[in-house]
Amino acid sequence: MSEIANVATPDIKRLKKVKSILVTQAAPTDAKSPYFEIEKKYGVKVDFRPFIEVCGIAYKEFRKQKINILEHTAIIFTSRNAIDHFFRICKEAKIEVPSDMKYFCITEQTANYLQKYIVIRKRKVFTGTKTALDLLEIIKKHKSEKFLFPCSNKRQKDLPDYMGTNDFQLTEAVMYETVSADLSDLEEVFYDVLAFFSPSGITSLFENFPDFKQNNTRIAAFGSTTAQAVTDAGLLLDIQAPMPNAPSMTGALEHYIKQANA
Repeated sequence: MSEIANVATPDIKRLKKVKSILVTQAAPTDAKSPYFEIEKKYGVKVDFRPFIEVCGIAYKEFRKQKINILEHTAIIFTSRNAIDHFFRICKEAKIEVPSDMKYFCITEQTANYLQKYIVIRKRKVFTGTKTALDLLEIIKKHKSEKFLFPCSNKRQKDLPDYMGTNDFQLTEAVMYETVSADLSDLEEVFYDVLAFFSPSGITSLFENFPDFKQNNTRIAAFGSTTAQAVTDAGLLLDIQAPMPNAPSMTGALEHYIKQANA
């Protein structure tokens, strides 16, 4: 509890006015995004720039994993990237996914994205609410299935690790890779706050700027693994989400700005 309290209450010495924020993700497509509301409400400049890129692995590289997709009865999808690259690999392998295949999606939004490739109403689709652990509660009811987990070379560990230690039949299939984006054009650009969403974002920061010094730059992190990556890199974590009073990154940023810009 003490660690959470320390993160929730910013260091007074570092509580300086925020004029600019760099969100290390692509710009939201929704014009009503809370990020744009923060810009208007507090007069803060918010820029967006993905620090990582997703690249599909070649089919010939996938074949080296010796995975037979049709041996599986269920697919676990935790992102749109996983869906795109699963169906890409199937197309390149000339595989027609059987109509009785079951799909387990981490959120309703992810499940809806399946419509790009299949007619959902004719398929068995199971949906979690928000996290991989939520999805596990549904998966537990289908222990007899042979699960395929399309993933990145840098994947979250919670779901496959749980299934591996509880005798589920699970095959991890690396179908895409997460690589650092080229950020060389940002070398002379400075922001008051950098907002990160994955450990890969922190890796990208130092791959692009090995001599990065935090100084007065505040660091925001979403998720415990990202927060850990921040501290492991020797950086100070100023803003953390989710928190009880700020379940989203935008909520955490606004909470901080209210204190810093008062």
